[in-house]
Formats: sequence, structure tokens, C-alpha cells
Amino acid sequence: MRLKGKTALVTAAGQGIGRASVLAMAAEGAQVLATDVNAQLLESYADVANVTTARLDVMDKAAIQDLVARIAPVNVLFNCAGVVHNGSILQATDDEWSFAFNLNVRAQYWMIQAALPKMLEAGGGSIINMASVCSSLKGLPNRFTYGTSKAAVVGLTKSVAADFVGQGIRCNAIAPGTVDTPSLGDRINSYADPIEARKNFIARQPMGRLAQAHEIAPIVVYLASDESVFATGQLFSVDGGMTI
Repeated sequence: MRLKGKTALVTAAGQGIGRASVLAMAAEGAQVLATDVNAQLLESYADVANVTTARLDVMDKAAIQDLVARIAPVNVLFNCAGVVHNGSILQATDDEWSFAFNLNVRAQYWMIQAALPKMLEAGGGSIINMASVCSSLKGLPNRFTYGTSKAAVVGLTKSVAADFVGQGIRCNAIAPGTVDTPSLGDRINSYADPIEARKNFIARQPMGRLAQAHEIAPIVVYLASDESVFATGQLFSVDGGMTI
């Protein structure tokens, strides 16, 4: 039980990497508060031990502040919510840019700003942010807005880590490659030829396949645990070889 005695708060926990991480942390003994903007997705946790749920819109600062004020300090915060936009800078729109930065970056800023004071009072904690291999690590075609916003997550992570490294706070980010999640499925199905689109997503993975959400969850458990006590301000790539 690597996380016995720890509490965690996870955003976008209804499906995909968020859900896999909630289940993995709960299995390791953590008490996990799983949140999502879609309350129906959270119903799947009804019979899962060590997991409670709450609807949370991370685009709503007041809702974040209210939730954090009502709960005890958490040892682990996993900011998993995000969105992917397609296109180069020539296809990008101001609305897409604003939405990507609001959800991919500002929501993490708000979550950390709300949870951090209680973490500090409790003596420390681990913050884990969802970045991407498509960020400051690697440029991918037709991911201008997404890659730029995820690069900002890397900067946010390092800044928080630097400011609080001497106060028991660790802040790290993870950079997955292409993961076969429901959100990816929705994007694939939006193409004119979904079969060809899936083949193209697989082709950019050197391992010749997409990652599964449960293959990303172990790095979340590691960063949540005391095993990673000397790691902060780092970007952990779990990308199937994309950045070799």
C-alpha cells in the first residue's frame, strides 16, 4: 500500500487517464476525491472502495474555491483536465486559443492556488500536472494551440516547484504520448475517415500502438508516493518512444 494514509484530489476523473489514476491510487490505499464536470461519469465509482466523488467545473474559479474550502487538506493534487485542438497557426482561432489556455493552463493555476495553502499548513504535498509530449518536448503537426498550452503547463510546473521546494511541496508534470482514451476516440471519429485517422495516430508511435490509460497511471502513483520524494520541477515523459 504505497499511498496508505494519503488523500488525493483528481480532476477530469470520469474517464481516461483521470479514471485510471483514481483507481490506481485507491488500490494503493489512498483516499481519493474524484471530480469531473460530467457528474454522470462519476456514477461508475459508486462501489469503488476509497473513492468519493464531486462534480467540479475547473473553469469555474468560485466552484474550485468552494470545494477546496469544504474538504480537508489533500496530500496529492492531480490536475488532469484538458482539451486538444487541431490545426496549425493558420487554422487557429482566438476562441480555440482562449479555451485551450483556460482549460489546459488556467484551470491548473486555479486548482493549485486554491489547494496549496492547506497543503503548506499540513506540511507539504505532491502536485501532478497533465502536460503532453506535444509541448516544449516536441512539436507535432497540426497541434499549434494544444502544444503551446501544454508548454505553458511545463513552465507553470517548474515555477511552482521553484517557489515551494523548501516548504515540502513537490510539483511535477507528466507528458504522455498518444493514449487510447474516450476523448481520443471522439477526435478520431470526427475525421472524414476514422479508420485512416486511427492508423495515422498509431503510426507516430514508435512502439506501433497507442498507450492505454492504465499504462500512464503508474507514473501518477509514483509521483503521489514518497518514492518520488526527491523529484520536483520535472517533466516525466511516458510516450512510447516518441522523444527518443
